[in-house]
Amino acid sequence: MLRKLGILLAAVMTLALGGCGYNQLQRQDEGIKAAWSEVLNQYQRRADLVPNLVSTVKGYAAQEEKVLTEVTNARASVGSIKATPELINDPEAFQKFIQAQNQLQGALSRLLAVSENYPQLKSDALFRDLQSQLEGTENRITVARNRYIKSVQEYNTTVRQFPTNLTAMIFKMGIKPNFTVADEAAVSTPPKVDFTKPAPAVPAPALPAPAAPAGK
Repeated sequence: MLRKLGILLAAVMTLALGGCGYNQLQRQDEGIKAAWSEVLNQYQRRADLVPNLVSTVKGYAAQEEKVLTEVTNARASVGSIKATPELINDPEAFQKFIQAQNQLQGALSRLLAVSENYPQLKSDALFRDLQSQLEGTENRITVARNRYIKSVQEYNTTVRQFPTNLTAMIFKMGIKPNFTVADEAAVSTPPKVDFTKPAPAVPAPALPAPAAPAGK
């Protein structure tokens, strides 16, 4: 008898939780975690390209110390922030992380803009490959961010709606931070390029000395 009563009570609780949106909240929360993991994967992919990219540019444009330092420091700033799962529940920590990522993206854009002044660098096979990988990664980041934005929007809407807002309150499931309009504007703003700056002179290769006349 007690066993049957327990089974009945469990069934009632399951129906109650499902009806009040608990299962929906859990499903959407897991969707956010999966979307965020993909964002982090693409951010890490970009960060992994930085050392080789900086090293390659330095080989042809060591005098561009300012922009090279900006990229290196921005990558270090990104690496100093631990992207734990709890980060997406902390608006302040989330915003600091996103700002660091945006700074890295901006620094990389300026680095690529500077490369326009160095024809030999642009023709380097390794640089072209790294540039192609970076462009592909930026596209993947955009796709991953859009998925995360949509996941959070759906979840936050559920958290605010009645009666699921009561369930969210009981289980302490609050709204989650998301990318802001300012964040997206920072990512989509192209770098300023000064094409009036003359390209640095590339020394011409030394010509061989003329051969001495025969018999002298």
